[in-house]
Amino acid sequence: MMRKLLFTLTLGFSMCAMGQVLNVTSIDKVNLPDKAAVAAISPQGDYLLLTSAVNQGLTKLDLTSGQSQTLSTAPSAGHNVKISPDGQTVVYREGSFNNKHLRYSTLKCFNLASGTSQVLVKPTRDLQGYAASSTTVGAVNKGKFSKKAIGNAKAQNLPVLSVEKGKLMVTDGGKTRNLSPNGNNYSYLWPSLSPDGTQVLYYVAAHGTYVCNLDGSNVRKVGKMRAPVWYDNNTIVGMMDLDDGEFIYASTIVAATLDGTTQTLTGDETIAMYPHAADGKIAFSTPAGEAYIINVTK
Repeated sequence: MMRKLLFTLTLGFSMCAMGQVLNVTSIDKVNLPDKAAVAAISPQGDYLLLTSAVNQGLTKLDLTSGQSQTLSTAPSAGHNVKISPDGQTVVYREGSFNNKHLRYSTLKCFNLASGTSQVLVKPTRDLQGYAASSTTVGAVNKGKFSKKAIGNAKAQNLPVLSVEKGKLMVTDGGKTRNLSPNGNNYSYLWPSLSPDGTQVLYYVAAHGTYVCNLDGSNVRKVGKMRAPVWYDNNTIVGMMDLDDGEFIYASTIVAATLDGTTQTLTGDETIAMYPHAADGKIAFSTPAGEAYIINVTK
């Protein structure tokens, strides 16, 4: 008998802050095998990728069967994980140290169908960014773009966003340039490309979340949420967290449209952090090592 993996909770979430962006149908607690943080949710919403609080290791958790599969046990494997649009390829980094205690990153991909992994970029100290499509994984290492095909497909050029010494960079057509839409005197975090590939989402440290076109034009501030991700081409989700300089004592998941409408999706009962979005689902973690899924419609 299949065990129940999700438990529906009533958390007293707020439906609107300024207006309704998404319709929340339920918030479900995921039955985890152990304390963990959500590293990603598949585009189809059928599995989670889990890691530790310090991004050690990477495990796939099937949300229907509850079965888990270890993809990596390495340091940093849970940081900035990418999943191909078809959900079959997971791209991740593995951290290591050389004999001089210098930290290196190896970029790998894991094929869920075959259960095999492949090295995409050998150990390097300058892995700046990477992206995955259904046919190609693109990476920027030491400022240079490389691409590798997934399976028997032909590798294609694809845009890759990266951060170099705080500046936001974009690689398009195989060439890397400085994007930094708000100027070079800011520090950029959490860049991501919209599902249709035309817009860039990013966070400017101490200032907030912005969106611009791929060429850096049409800069718009979306809000102050941190760790923003795309839900769809017009909707962003992120977290509004509060800390005392040492500990985070409150955090909610919020949604916003590009026209400025915002909505709080979770209540004060849970410290909801680092959202990850799929079609109809938003997954998040808590500092206590719990995972939840917000089920939504538009």
